[in-house]
Amino acid sequence: MERRAFLASMAGSLLAAPLAAGAQQPGRVWRIGWLSPASASTAASELDALRAGLRELNYVEGRNLAIEARWADDKSARLRDLARELVELNVEVICTSGTPATLAAKQATTKIPIVFGRAAFPEQTGLVATLARPAGNLTGVTFIGPEYGKRLELLREVAPRVERVALLYNDENRASVLAMELTRQWAKSLHVVLEPLGVHDEPSLETAFGVVRRRPPDALMTTADPILSSYRAGIVEFAAAQRLISMYGDRVYVKAGGLMFYGTSTTDMWRLAASYVDRIIRGAKPADLPVGQPTLFELVINLKTAKALGLTIPPSLLARADEVIE
Repeated sequence: MERRAFLASMAGSLLAAPLAAGAQQPGRVWRIGWLSPASASTAASELDALRAGLRELNYVEGRNLAIEARWADDKSARLRDLARELVELNVEVICTSGTPATLAAKQATTKIPIVFGRAAFPEQTGLVATLARPAGNLTGVTFIGPEYGKRLELLREVAPRVERVALLYNDENRASVLAMELTRQWAKSLHVVLEPLGVHDEPSLETAFGVVRRRPPDALMTTADPILSSYRAGIVEFAAAQRLISMYGDRVYVKAGGLMFYGTSTTDMWRLAASYVDRIIRGAKPADLPVGQPTLFELVINLKTAKALGLTIPPSLLARADEVIE
Protein backbone atom coordinates (compact mmCIF):
# COMPACT_ATOMS: atom_id res chain seq x y z
CA MET A 1 0.00 0.00 0.00
CA GLU A 2 1.29 3.46 -0.84
CA ARG A 3 2.48 5.29 2.26
CA ARG A 4 0.17 8.28 1.85
CA ALA A 5 -2.78 5.97 1.28
CA PHE A 6 -1.86 4.05 4.40
CA LEU A 7 -1.69 7.21 6.49
CA ALA A 8 -4.95 8.49 5.09
CA SER A 9 -6.76 5.25 5.84
CA MET A 10 -5.26 5.06 9.32
CA ALA A 11 -6.10 8.64 10.16
CA GLY A 12 -9.61 8.12 8.83
CA SER A 13 -10.22 5.02 10.90
CA LEU A 14 -8.80 6.57 14.06
CA LEU A 15 -10.38 9.98 13.78
CA ALA A 16 -13.54 9.32 11.77
CA ALA A 17 -14.46 12.96 11.15
CA PRO A 18 -14.52 15.37 8.22
CA LEU A 19 -11.24 17.19 7.64
CA ALA A 20 -10.40 20.73 8.66
CA ALA A 21 -13.72 21.77 10.17
CA GLY A 22 -11.83 23.62 12.90
CA ALA A 23 -9.74 25.44 10.34
CA GLN A 24 -12.83 26.93 8.73
CA GLN A 25 -13.72 29.37 11.51
CA PRO A 26 -13.12 32.78 9.91
CA GLY A 27 -10.60 34.97 11.69
CA ARG A 28 -9.56 32.31 14.24
CA VAL A 29 -5.84 31.69 14.69
CA TRP A 30 -4.99 28.38 16.37
CA ARG A 31 -1.86 28.42 18.52
CA ILE A 32 0.09 25.17 18.63
CA GLY A 33 3.06 24.56 20.91
CA TRP A 34 6.09 22.52 19.85
CA LEU A 35 8.54 21.01 22.37
CA SER A 36 11.69 19.13 21.38
CA PRO A 37 14.84 18.14 23.29
CA ALA A 38 16.87 18.71 20.13
CA SER A 39 17.76 21.96 18.37
CA ALA A 40 16.17 23.74 15.44
CA SER A 41 19.36 23.27 13.45
CA THR A 42 19.26 19.46 13.70
CA ALA A 43 15.57 18.57 14.04
CA ALA A 44 13.73 21.19 11.99
CA SER A 45 12.57 18.47 9.57
CA GLU A 46 10.25 17.07 12.27
CA LEU A 47 8.50 20.39 12.80
CA ASP A 48 8.40 20.88 9.03
CA ALA A 49 6.64 17.51 8.73
CA LEU A 50 4.05 18.59 11.29
CA ARG A 51 3.59 21.86 9.43
CA ALA A 52 3.09 19.95 6.17
CA GLY A 53 0.48 17.70 7.76
CA LEU A 54 -1.39 20.67 9.18
CA ARG A 55 -1.18 22.47 5.84
CA GLU A 56 -2.90 19.50 4.17
CA LEU A 57 -5.72 20.06 6.67
CA ASN A 58 -5.93 23.76 5.72
CA TYR A 59 -4.01 25.16 8.70
CA VAL A 60 -1.59 27.74 7.35
CA GLU A 61 0.86 29.80 9.39
CA GLY A 62 0.20 33.50 9.09
CA ARG A 63 -3.45 32.86 8.25
CA ASN A 64 -5.12 30.62 10.81
CA LEU A 65 -2.14 28.94 12.53
CA ALA A 66 0.64 30.11 14.84
CA ILE A 67 3.33 27.73 16.09
CA GLU A 68 5.22 28.46 19.30
CA ALA A 69 8.37 26.32 19.04
CA ARG A 70 10.60 25.57 21.99
CA TRP A 71 13.90 23.70 21.55
CA ALA A 72 16.01 22.40 24.44
CA ASP A 73 19.18 22.38 22.28
CA ASP A 74 20.19 18.89 23.50
CA LYS A 75 19.82 19.89 27.15
CA SER A 76 16.99 17.75 28.52
CA ALA A 77 17.08 19.60 31.84
CA ARG A 78 15.56 22.62 30.05
CA LEU A 79 12.43 20.75 28.97
CA ARG A 80 10.41 21.41 32.12
CA ASP A 81 10.92 25.18 31.94
CA LEU A 82 10.15 25.21 28.22
CA ALA A 83 7.00 23.17 28.79
CA ARG A 84 5.85 25.65 31.42
CA GLU A 85 6.45 28.49 28.95
CA LEU A 86 4.07 26.86 26.49
CA VAL A 87 1.47 26.32 29.20
CA GLU A 88 1.68 30.00 30.17
CA LEU A 89 1.08 30.93 26.53
CA ASN A 90 -2.19 28.97 26.77
CA VAL A 91 -1.74 27.23 23.41
CA GLU A 92 -4.56 25.01 22.13
CA VAL A 93 -2.38 21.90 21.75
CA ILE A 94 1.22 21.01 22.66
CA CYS A 95 3.08 18.72 20.25
CA THR A 96 6.05 16.92 21.80
CA SER A 97 8.96 15.05 20.22
CA GLY A 98 10.12 12.01 22.15
CA THR A 99 9.45 10.67 25.64
CA PRO A 100 11.42 13.21 27.77
CA ALA A 101 9.66 16.16 26.13
CA THR A 102 6.28 14.47 26.50
CA LEU A 103 6.86 13.71 30.17
CA ALA A 104 7.87 17.34 30.74
CA ALA A 105 4.68 18.56 29.08
CA LYS A 106 2.59 16.07 31.04
CA GLN A 107 4.05 17.36 34.29
CA ALA A 108 3.38 20.95 33.23
CA THR A 109 -0.34 20.60 32.44
CA THR A 110 -3.29 18.29 32.89
CA LYS A 111 -5.59 20.53 30.87
CA ILE A 112 -3.93 21.43 27.57
CA PRO A 113 -4.08 18.50 25.11
CA ILE A 114 -0.71 16.95 24.25
CA VAL A 115 0.00 15.13 20.98
CA PHE A 116 3.28 13.22 20.97
CA GLY A 117 5.45 11.70 18.26
CA ARG A 118 8.67 9.63 18.42
CA ALA A 119 7.61 8.40 21.88
CA ALA A 120 8.21 4.66 22.09
CA PHE A 121 6.63 2.43 24.75
CA PRO A 122 4.11 5.07 25.92
CA GLU A 123 2.39 2.60 28.27
CA GLN A 124 5.60 1.47 29.99
CA THR A 125 6.89 5.03 30.40
CA GLY A 126 3.67 6.29 31.96
CA LEU A 127 2.53 8.56 29.16
CA VAL A 128 -0.82 6.81 28.64
CA ALA A 129 -2.92 4.23 30.44
CA THR A 130 -3.30 2.04 27.36
CA LEU A 131 -2.83 2.53 23.65
CA ALA A 132 -6.53 2.02 22.98
CA ARG A 133 -7.72 4.31 25.79
CA PRO A 134 -4.95 6.78 26.60
CA ALA A 135 -6.80 8.56 29.44
CA GLY A 136 -5.75 12.01 30.61
CA ASN A 137 -4.76 14.73 28.17
CA LEU A 138 -2.26 12.81 25.98
CA THR A 139 -2.38 10.87 22.75
CA GLY A 140 -0.18 10.62 19.68
CA VAL A 141 1.85 8.29 17.49
CA THR A 142 4.32 5.71 18.75
CA PHE A 143 6.97 3.34 17.42
CA ILE A 144 6.30 -0.39 17.64
CA GLY A 145 8.63 -3.24 18.53
CA PRO A 146 9.42 -5.56 15.58
CA GLU A 147 11.76 -3.05 13.93
CA TYR A 148 14.42 -3.61 16.60
CA GLY A 149 14.92 -7.26 15.72
CA LYS A 150 14.62 -6.57 12.01
CA ARG A 151 17.54 -4.13 12.16
CA LEU A 152 19.75 -6.89 13.53
CA GLU A 153 18.52 -9.31 10.88
CA LEU A 154 19.32 -6.81 8.13
CA LEU A 155 22.82 -6.30 9.51
CA ARG A 156 23.32 -10.06 9.33
CA GLU A 157 21.99 -10.11 5.79
CA VAL A 158 24.61 -7.57 4.74
CA ALA A 159 27.40 -9.15 6.80
CA PRO A 160 26.58 -12.71 7.95
CA ARG A 161 29.60 -12.84 10.26
CA VAL A 162 28.39 -10.02 12.51
CA GLU A 163 28.58 -11.32 16.09
CA ARG A 164 29.20 -8.22 18.25
CA VAL A 165 27.18 -5.05 17.87
CA ALA A 166 27.65 -1.77 19.76
CA LEU A 167 24.38 0.05 20.41
CA LEU A 168 24.25 3.77 21.18
CA TYR A 169 21.18 4.66 23.26
CA ASN A 170 20.11 7.60 25.39
CA ASP A 171 20.53 6.43 28.99
CA GLU A 172 18.51 9.44 30.24
CA ASN A 173 15.48 8.58 28.08
CA ARG A 174 13.42 5.73 29.56
CA ALA A 175 12.02 4.85 26.13
CA SER A 176 15.53 4.60 24.68
CA VAL A 177 16.53 2.34 27.59
CA LEU A 178 13.53 0.11 26.88
CA ALA A 179 14.50 0.05 23.20
CA MET A 180 17.99 -1.06 24.19
CA GLU A 181 16.59 -3.81 26.40
CA LEU A 182 14.27 -5.03 23.64
CA THR A 183 17.12 -4.99 21.13
CA ARG A 184 19.20 -7.06 23.56
CA GLN A 185 16.41 -9.65 23.73
CA TRP A 186 16.33 -9.86 19.94
CA ALA A 187 20.12 -10.10 19.88
CA LYS A 188 20.08 -13.14 22.17
CA SER A 189 17.62 -14.92 19.91
CA LEU A 190 19.91 -14.20 16.95
CA HIS A 191 23.06 -15.22 18.85
CA VAL A 192 24.46 -11.69 18.64
CA VAL A 193 26.31 -10.05 21.54
CA LEU A 194 24.92 -6.56 22.09
CA GLU A 195 27.14 -4.01 23.81
CA PRO A 196 25.02 -1.02 24.96
CA LEU A 197 26.69 2.38 25.30
CA GLY A 198 24.72 5.14 27.04
CA VAL A 199 24.88 8.58 25.42
CA HIS A 200 23.05 11.74 26.51
CA ASP A 201 25.52 14.56 25.74
CA GLU A 202 28.79 15.22 23.92
CA PRO A 203 31.10 14.00 26.74
CA SER A 204 29.22 10.69 27.03
CA LEU A 205 29.32 10.34 23.24
CA GLU A 206 33.09 10.75 23.27
CA THR A 207 33.31 8.17 26.05
CA ALA A 208 31.29 5.74 23.93
CA PHE A 209 33.57 6.38 20.96
CA GLY A 210 36.56 5.58 23.17
CA VAL A 211 35.05 2.24 24.15
CA VAL A 212 34.47 1.35 20.51
CA ARG A 213 38.01 2.33 19.55
CA ARG A 214 39.49 0.14 22.28
CA ARG A 215 37.37 -2.88 21.44
CA PRO A 216 35.98 -2.54 17.91
CA PRO A 217 32.66 -4.34 17.37
CA ASP A 218 31.50 -5.88 14.10
CA ALA A 219 28.78 -3.27 13.66
CA LEU A 220 27.23 -0.14 15.17
CA MET A 221 23.57 0.66 15.83
CA THR A 222 21.57 3.50 17.40
CA THR A 223 18.12 3.71 18.92
CA ALA A 224 15.62 6.25 17.61
CA ASP A 225 16.23 9.16 19.98
CA PRO A 226 16.01 12.90 19.20
CA ILE A 227 19.20 13.82 21.06
CA LEU A 228 21.19 10.98 19.50
CA SER A 229 19.94 12.11 16.09
CA SER A 230 21.32 15.57 16.86
CA TYR A 231 24.79 14.01 16.94
CA ARG A 232 24.29 12.14 13.67
CA ALA A 233 27.08 13.91 11.77
CA GLY A 234 29.68 12.96 14.35
CA ILE A 235 28.34 9.42 14.74
CA VAL A 236 28.32 8.80 10.99
CA GLU A 237 31.81 10.26 10.62
CA PHE A 238 33.07 8.06 13.46
CA ALA A 239 31.52 4.92 11.96
CA ALA A 240 33.16 5.69 8.61
CA ALA A 241 36.57 6.31 10.22
CA GLN A 242 36.32 3.01 12.12
CA ARG A 243 34.99 1.26 8.99
CA LEU A 244 31.98 -0.04 10.86
CA ILE A 245 28.89 -1.52 9.27
CA SER A 246 26.06 0.54 10.69
CA MET A 247 22.28 0.46 11.16
CA TYR A 248 20.52 3.55 12.48
CA GLY A 249 17.27 4.37 14.23
CA ASP A 250 16.48 7.39 12.06
CA ARG A 251 16.75 7.93 8.32
CA VAL A 252 18.54 11.28 8.83
CA TYR A 253 21.72 9.30 9.60
CA VAL A 254 21.66 7.74 6.15
CA LYS A 255 21.09 11.14 4.57
CA ALA A 256 24.24 12.24 6.45
CA GLY A 257 26.25 9.33 5.02
CA GLY A 258 25.29 6.42 7.30
CA LEU A 259 24.92 2.95 5.81
CA MET A 260 21.37 1.79 6.58
CA PHE A 261 18.11 2.75 8.27
CA TYR A 262 15.13 0.54 8.94
CA GLY A 263 12.07 1.72 10.81
CA THR A 264 9.06 3.98 10.85
CA SER A 265 9.32 7.29 9.01
CA THR A 266 9.26 10.10 11.57
CA THR A 267 8.06 12.39 8.79
CA ASP A 268 4.99 10.22 8.31
CA MET A 269 4.54 10.08 12.07
CA TRP A 270 4.20 13.84 12.25
CA ARG A 271 1.91 14.02 9.27
CA LEU A 272 -0.35 11.56 11.06
CA ALA A 273 0.01 13.48 14.33
CA ALA A 274 -1.34 16.54 12.52
CA SER A 275 -4.63 14.69 12.10
CA TYR A 276 -4.83 14.32 15.89
CA VAL A 277 -4.21 18.04 16.33
CA ASP A 278 -7.02 18.80 13.87
CA ARG A 279 -9.44 16.44 15.61
CA ILE A 280 -8.65 17.91 19.04
CA ILE A 281 -9.12 21.47 17.75
CA ARG A 282 -12.56 20.39 16.58
CA GLY A 283 -13.52 19.17 20.03
CA ALA A 284 -12.26 15.62 20.47
CA LYS A 285 -10.69 14.60 23.78
CA PRO A 286 -7.20 13.07 23.67
CA ALA A 287 -8.39 10.31 26.01
CA ASP A 288 -10.79 9.14 23.31
CA LEU A 289 -8.20 9.01 20.51
CA PRO A 290 -6.26 5.70 20.41
CA VAL A 291 -2.50 6.03 20.14
CA GLY A 292 -1.43 5.51 16.53
CA GLN A 293 0.82 2.56 15.72
CA PRO A 294 2.12 2.81 12.14
CA THR A 295 2.87 -0.62 10.70
CA LEU A 296 4.66 0.55 7.57
CA PHE A 297 8.46 0.47 7.73
CA GLU A 298 11.14 1.88 5.45
CA LEU A 299 14.49 0.46 4.44
CA VAL A 300 17.01 3.07 3.25
CA ILE A 301 20.49 2.09 2.03
CA ASN A 302 23.39 4.38 1.23
CA LEU A 303 25.13 2.57 -1.61
CA LYS A 304 27.97 5.10 -1.74
CA THR A 305 28.82 4.31 1.89
CA ALA A 306 28.59 0.58 1.22
CA LYS A 307 31.12 0.89 -1.60
CA ALA A 308 33.46 2.93 0.62
CA LEU A 309 33.35 0.08 3.16
CA GLY A 310 33.98 -2.52 0.49
CA LEU A 311 30.53 -4.03 1.05
CA THR A 312 28.41 -5.65 -1.60
CA ILE A 313 24.76 -5.21 -0.75
CA PRO A 314 22.80 -8.32 -1.80
CA PRO A 315 20.61 -7.59 -4.84
CA SER A 316 17.61 -9.06 -3.01
CA LEU A 317 18.08 -6.46 -0.26
CA LEU A 318 18.47 -3.60 -2.73
CA ALA A 319 15.26 -4.72 -4.40
CA ARG A 320 13.41 -4.46 -1.07
CA ALA A 321 14.78 -1.01 -0.22
CA ASP A 322 12.38 1.93 -0.26
CA GLU A 323 15.25 4.27 -1.10
CA VAL A 324 18.81 3.68 -2.34
CA ILE A 325 21.20 6.60 -2.11
CA GLU A 326 23.75 6.44 -4.91
